[in-house]
Amino acid sequence: MTLSEARPTGCPVHAASDDLVDPHFYTGGDARRVWQELRALDRLSWHQVDEHRGFWSVVKYHDADRVLRDYATFTSERGTLLELLGTDDPAGGQQLAVTDPPRHTSRQAQLKKALARKSVDRQRDMIRPLVIDLLAPLADRGVFDFGRAMLAMPMSVTGTMMGLPPADWPALTRLTTQCIAADDPDFQEPGGKTATLETAHRELFAYFQDLVRFRGDHLGDDLLSVLISTRFEGRRMSPGEVVANCYSLLLGANVTTPHAPTFALAELPGTGVLEDWAAHPELTTSGMEEALRWASPVNHVLRYATKDTVLRNTPIEAGQAVVVWLGSANRDEDVFAEPHTFDIRRRPNKHLAFGIGPHYCVGHSVARVSLKILFHELFARYEGFESASAPERLISNFASGYKSVPITARPRKGKTA
Repeated sequence: MTLSEARPTGCPVHAASDDLVDPHFYTGGDARRVWQELRALDRLSWHQVDEHRGFWSVVKYHDADRVLRDYATFTSERGTLLELLGTDDPAGGQQLAVTDPPRHTSRQAQLKKALARKSVDRQRDMIRPLVIDLLAPLADRGVFDFGRAMLAMPMSVTGTMMGLPPADWPALTRLTTQCIAADDPDFQEPGGKTATLETAHRELFAYFQDLVRFRGDHLGDDLLSVLISTRFEGRRMSPGEVVANCYSLLLGANVTTPHAPTFALAELPGTGVLEDWAAHPELTTSGMEEALRWASPVNHVLRYATKDTVLRNTPIEAGQAVVVWLGSANRDEDVFAEPHTFDIRRRPNKHLAFGIGPHYCVGHSVARVSLKILFHELFARYEGFESASAPERLISNFASGYKSVPITARPRKGKTA
């Protein structure tokens, strides 16, 4: 079958020079421009990956909302990442992220209860010193890689909640980053992308298998113990299911939490926005939500049509893949006034950074509280933020963020780190 034969007829086809699948496109290309062009179309565009695989791109907010809510028409159980396009995810039906309702609903409800028991609001006193320690090097007035520090932040929070030994946090941070950025040379193993993914997945699952086995006999009040002991559908999860969901929780935290602040510190110094934000601490929450919209840390989610349907004047056949570009939906001109302006006073701000519908991020409260504390402490303790050198984007088509953001700042008078 030729490419032209594989391609649905009568639809706009993405130009090869703007390859939305290529992780390097998000470092050297202009995804925002491409998305803006695609949003102007009155139908979806088809992206042909190879002779046998392709997908429809969903770039408008309300279309994204429909796909993510309508699990009966657009399933997540075959996989949610472009990395697995054309192959079924082996964790489908077991891991929360790749399970549809009603099973997803019952498991998510129990997991929410488990998280409630480990309420982040009650752990602010735990999170604050972790954040302060991460920011402390800024007090030296030298060049501080804010991006590297933020990559470590979610592990310090989630690792504490899950009862993971602090000595393991750096390795776990690297392994989870490898899972979402296996093309990035700073995280890639010598064997290349495939070897990197295989090694990272194997080591993460082996780590949690050993930990779940040990913790099963030594239950505590940490989140991992809660996952092991909580009953789902009248039974406890199998060790394999616990491991899969530990992996999912850790990966979710490490993808979403670092990149709202790294985008802000990479792109806003010199604009006056940071100074305005720091001068108005009452805007911590709305500014944080705008940072999430701006960064859209989860770049895409994948779904498969379970039946023939129509979306944005476009017939979609059962079995075809649909990719929702969250970064595009969060800049939809029909929903967000002046979407290309970072507005710390933006209200309402119903962004899709955490998704929507049944798969709305179960850890969103953890991320939001952590980010509020981070921005509060950052602006309360430091000022005069300047870029020290060009920031570097993380090479990934899934995680939208910066891996290196060299900055300088100075302590505010009367404040110590």
